[in-house]
Amino acid sequence: MIEIRWHGRGGQGAKTVALLLADAALAVGKHMQAFPEYGPERMGAPVQSFNRISDRPITLHCSVKEPSVVAVLDPTLMATVNVTGGLKPDGILLVNTALSPAEIKQQTGFAGTVYTIDASKISRETIGRDIPNTPMLGALVKVTGVLDFDAMVEDTEKKLAKKFSHRPEVIEGNIKSIKRAALEVRAA
Repeated sequence: MIEIRWHGRGGQGAKTVALLLADAALAVGKHMQAFPEYGPERMGAPVQSFNRISDRPITLHCSVKEPSVVAVLDPTLMATVNVTGGLKPDGILLVNTALSPAEIKQQTGFAGTVYTIDASKISRETIGRDIPNTPMLGALVKVTGVLDFDAMVEDTEKKLAKKFSHRPEVIEGNIKSIKRAALEVRAA
């Protein structure tokens, strides 16, 4: 079982990306969980979302304390939130930033594997807004291999088509952002 913790701010899509990942896992026959944890619901407030993905039934029904992967949608959170708290020493830290993985490794002191991706830039250029969740999804699936990348893209496109059938440019932009992030993600 892989456990993932997403850090973001209200409005950046941390809850949505956890749900999209869970839906893609379910579509390929995996067992999954996706759930958010947040205080007052307001734009810009720190939020966390979680995923569990497994080939076997998941019997845990508690928060994720020691994730294998942490994805940070908003790098400014790292100044006030211990994003690496509980992250397994051999885990993966994925950060939305223009900084290099080495710079994030030095900044956080995390000894595991660090990846960076400028998901905000990608989302602005492909979607037209700074909503980094779908590029982060592409980068996360690419670096973890938790799901088949093409199957995830296909399932995500179907989910977006249901929600945005009247706005094909939103669907196309999000799919472009996912694919582009998989190509641009950098490792330390």
